[in-house]
Amino acid sequence: MKNILVTGAGGFIGSHLTELLVEKGYNVKAFVHYNSWNKWGWLDASIIKNKIQIVTGDIRDYDSVYSAMEGCDTIFHLAALIGIPYSYVSPQAYIKTNIDGTYNVLQAARQLNVEKVIVTSTSETYGTAQYVPIDEKHPMVGQSPYSATKISADQLSISYFKSFDLPVKIVRPFNTYGPRQSARAIIPTVISQIINGEKFLKLGNLSPTRDLTFVKDTANGFFQIAEAKGLFGEITNIGMSEEITIGDLVRLIADLIGAKVEIISDEQRIRPDKSEVERLFCNNTKIKNTTNWLPDYTLVTGLQETIEWIKNNQSYFKTDIYNV
Repeated sequence: MKNILVTGAGGFIGSHLTELLVEKGYNVKAFVHYNSWNKWGWLDASIIKNKIQIVTGDIRDYDSVYSAMEGCDTIFHLAALIGIPYSYVSPQAYIKTNIDGTYNVLQAARQLNVEKVIVTSTSETYGTAQYVPIDEKHPMVGQSPYSATKISADQLSISYFKSFDLPVKIVRPFNTYGPRQSARAIIPTVISQIINGEKFLKLGNLSPTRDLTFVKDTANGFFQIAEAKGLFGEITNIGMSEEITIGDLVRLIADLIGAKVEIISDEQRIRPDKSEVERLFCNNTKIKNTTNWLPDYTLVTGLQETIEWIKNNQSYFKTDIYNV
């Protein structure tokens, strides 16, 4: 890898990955969503923003994607709509962004003879675990419009590898958390409410389990998978191979902050019954056997760093409003 484009570079994982690539000495071009305010997402506040080339555009627009990819040998494709609740409101928005956007990246990469395309998947594509831990051979089940579009994007990517020999690798992170995560996610929701002095937390279903990876470890997983000699045309999980219920997670966060809280069930935060993914528990054998990836953070150390970041950035969180 020499010249790299990161789509979705202004987002949660994308900004951390962009910083990591710059730290490792690569020439990085950051593709961020065009807006009239010339905002670059989380890259606006990043210490590396003057060391990268910022390109604005729309992942749904083939022309801007193609133009951004010119001169790059490696593409990390992270641009997507990811909020599950909003996918119930506007499924078509997810189709246009997640499927059409991935097509634009794949087709442009094919035309430009790009050397590597790293496509971002999600553990949500597995649906509720049919066996644990979940390896890459686990069936895929679209339990939300969001997960259905990501399954489609993954399969489209594999088809480009099989049909056109496009050098595609699919990265499938399990639940990532850390600084800069959307306020709608469970960990920022809990931390921000507690820090704001709330004694009664408004939450959804507490019984599902999740496998949580700190964002810097996830970003390093992307890098290690890209660097690996093989894995083309394949899916590789990134996860800790540990699970925790949402209820136990909330109690752990409260203990780390030193707060006593009670939980109130908020109906608008609960997924439809058949759409709830009840269990996610990663099998990370493949990434450990095929790359040099090892996590640097435990759940506790990752949560501690996240808590400190949210304490210092409370203005980003509107704790009295449910962020779909």
